Formats: sequence, structure tokens, C-alpha cells
Amino acid sequence: QVQLVESGGGLVQAGGSLRLSCAASGRLFSINVMAWYCQAPGKQRELVASITSGGWINYADSVRGRFTISRDNTKNTVSLQMNSLKPEDTAVYYCNVAMSGVSYWGQGTQVTVSS
Repeated sequence: QVQLVESGGGLVQAGGSLRLSCAASGRLFSINVMAWYCQAPGKQRELVASITSGGWINYADSVRGRFTISRDNTKNTVSLQMNSLKPEDTAVYYCNVAMSGVSYWGQGTQVTVSS
């Protein structure tokens, strides 16, 4: 049993900041990749940022320089610090964990950025 619990979403003004957090619990063994995805209405779910257990990080071009992903391996958490938010960032953000070749998803948290 694996559960991902997300928090930190909300409504902010353009230029503001939010910090999303995701905590993994349950039968956790070797968590390879932790990531954040977003899905806006009518669009495909897209990778925002990912981080491996060794610290390798990838960012989507649209968020590079504004968002920062981090993880705490001892606590099995992953966070996404979102700065300089734009209305285009409005979406549901999902936590994703890859473990032993299996992908797990959080329930999603809504991020709304007003202009």
C-alpha cells in the first residue's frame, strides 16, 4: 500500500508564490524518482519537474528559473517551490513517485493564479 498526500495548493496573485508538498507513506522500498506534474483544463498532463534519489533534476522549460523541486529522502517527501507565478501556471498539480518500476499518483492539488 502506497499513499501520496499533497498539500499547499491555493489561490494567489500573479507574481506570488506557493509551496506544494507531497508525503509518501505505506510500503516504501526504493523510491527512484519523485516528480510534479500539472494538468490544465483541456490539456494533457505535463511534467513540471522531477528529481531522482541521487539529486538529478529536470524542469519543464516553462518553469525553469521560477520553480524549485526538492526532496527529503529521510522523510519521503517532495516539494515544489513556485515563485513568480503566472496565470498560465493555473492547473491541478499532481505528485508522482516511481518506485521499483511502478508509478504512484497523488490526488492532485489545485493551483489558481489570478492576473
